[in-house]
Amino acid sequence: MGAAWTIAVKDLKQRLRDRSAIIVGIIAPLALAAIFSFVFNPIEDFEFTADYVVVDQDGGLAARLFVDQVLGGMAADDTITVEELDTVEAARVLVDVEVDPFAEDVDTADAAFILPAGFSASVASPDPAEMEVLAGRGSGTAAGVAVAIAEQFASQLQTARVSTATAEFYGLEGDRAEIGLRALAVPNLATVADAEATSKILSGTTFYAAGLAIFFLFFTVQFGVNGMLEERHAGTLPRLLAAPIPKLSIVAGKAITAAIMGVISMSVLVAATSLMFGAEWGNPLGVFLLILGGIFAAIGIMGIVGAFARTAEQAAVYSSIIAVVLGFMGGTFFPVGQAGGLLAKLRFVTPHAWFMQGLGDLAGGNVSDVFPAMVALLVFGVVCGGLAALGVRRGMTA
Repeated sequence: MGAAWTIAVKDLKQRLRDRSAIIVGIIAPLALAAIFSFVFNPIEDFEFTADYVVVDQDGGLAARLFVDQVLGGMAADDTITVEELDTVEAARVLVDVEVDPFAEDVDTADAAFILPAGFSASVASPDPAEMEVLAGRGSGTAAGVAVAIAEQFASQLQTARVSTATAEFYGLEGDRAEIGLRALAVPNLATVADAEATSKILSGTTFYAAGLAIFFLFFTVQFGVNGMLEERHAGTLPRLLAAPIPKLSIVAGKAITAAIMGVISMSVLVAATSLMFGAEWGNPLGVFLLILGGIFAAIGIMGIVGAFARTAEQAAVYSSIIAVVLGFMGGTFFPVGQAGGLLAKLRFVTPHAWFMQGLGDLAGGNVSDVFPAMVALLVFGVVCGGLAALGVRRGMTA
């Protein structure tokens, strides 16, 4: 193995000298990770806020129930404000304001709720009851929430109306409004509540940092794997073959070069994205195991290209095509798994998807949870490495 390490050290010095591996393995993915972090961090840290106004022209029981309890309960949240106005014209003025992004202290409303006269009476009768929601300019999300609030309240009123009609059908005596209120007071049979749970979903920053790291890993290891073709092109391969060293040492030296470059690249990216952009990779031991598995798989896949390509230029082109195709299929730039369908299943034919899956499992568990992904990455490396070995003998001829 001494000869293999000598060859590996020579190749590493050469790559550091021409800076190609540094650019591809560290600078390029780190720069893209910075861009993605700056772009997606504001989206990830988005906090919903809304300013609503309400005009109660009815003043009845149902109208005050909506204003005082529904909107009043929402106003207790610091992110939502509710103001009651006297006229519809005043509400229209606030929702129709064209907001200047550079202006300050401009009174606007994201949506307005209009409760017309006779609303409560209509609710208590078989007649249709109408509530109007006015959406503000440029407030799509907040206006959509306002519509959802009105629809939910209408659904509850419909439940109360059905309960009242049912009571009357069976001859239950009592005031319709009282029966309706009693129906509204009954808690829902099923409710949705937030519960603290361990998430196995990577944050936006971590997802893109990990995706870019594994994507550029394949470009990084090709420098070592394709070194055999470069030796042939430079005319140094015959000298290596004539030297008193096993041919296996030459191949091992190139593989060691690729592995060391991969470890350095991934380690620097993990540390840099964690410190600079706040990426959360998870347990260091689990991350290191996934990195080793990803490097092993990348060397195996790129080894096929290096074994069967005729020239170094041809190998570089083939390697780039394979790296890009596998990267996009594996979901390194966008979460393919969330799209569903055939593409979500096909992503697992790539080591990229298993690497990302392993990081997701690690984020929501412990080191043992990365073992399925590790096994898959090792299978990629063994199978592809075996196929590459078939072409090594031809590649070892001067």
